[in-house]
Amino acid sequence: MAKGKSEHLEIFSAASAQYLTDLQAAKEKMSEQLLQPSEAGAFRAMAAVAGSTPEDNVVGVGIGEKLVDGKASGILAVKFLVRVKYSPNEVGNKQMLPKTVNGMPTDVEQVGTFRKFAAAAPMPNPKAKFRPARPGCSVGFKDPANQIVMAGTFGALVKDSHGVYVLSNNHVLADENRLPLGSPIFQPGLLDGGKPGDRIAQLTKFVPLKAGVFNKVDGAIAKALQKNLVSNSILFIGPPKGTTAALADMVVHKFGRTTSYTAGRISSINTDVSVQYDTGVFKFSGQIIIKGLNNQSFSAGG
Repeated sequence: MAKGKSEHLEIFSAASAQYLTDLQAAKEKMSEQLLQPSEAGAFRAMAAVAGSTPEDNVVGVGIGEKLVDGKASGILAVKFLVRVKYSPNEVGNKQMLPKTVNGMPTDVEQVGTFRKFAAAAPMPNPKAKFRPARPGCSVGFKDPANQIVMAGTFGALVKDSHGVYVLSNNHVLADENRLPLGSPIFQPGLLDGGKPGDRIAQLTKFVPLKAGVFNKVDGAIAKALQKNLVSNSILFIGPPKGTTAALADMVVHKFGRTTSYTAGRISSINTDVSVQYDTGVFKFSGQIIIKGLNNQSFSAGG
């Protein structure tokens, strides 16, 4: 005997109700797992850069229609709202969000970061004059021969028992071994409008770049003329909070004079490379290769 229309509707409603109950349970399970505050009272997913682990990337868990190739499927699923939707080849198996939870389907949607509505702080201009000067801003030397005008990035603030120092590249502070110690360092760099009165430090030490052997670093330091002329607070990012070893697939970020704020993923560690400089090609060992996220360059000249 055929079932009537009302009987079909009753069966469908009961199935839908059970499906929604199971879907809600799956959603609550993942919400509890991924959106728990840390000990400091903040979600890991609220950090400045989106990591690829679910705890770093997921900003919301809900219930919504599953999209397949951008089209509605008519299937309700547990929705993972993420800051960045990574392709499968960009994350490892342990970092992948589950395709099902308790037998319920899931979907991943990129939404960025949810923030309260308020006037956003403008991105700082790294080529401007900063006092105190901060990592990420423009610095540079004056060419004694007046053949070039240049600028590079203040990389970090370091210190020892004798004072505090601007840390940057040899080629930014020492002109690829060519500048004498004591040479003035300006902020901003002269290319960015720095003037003689904008001197903040003097070249103190550099690791010479050597041909024919593997170099370890391209580095130099310049002692600040006064401690209050410099700060360790990186533009837009803030002070460093510690150090850790670089790992393949680690998501990192930086602020630089040319590219401003960028995020990237470590694609290779312990890498040997050849780098073209004005004075020749130098080989380096033990380097870290970083690829920018979202098809953007992680860094550029300067």
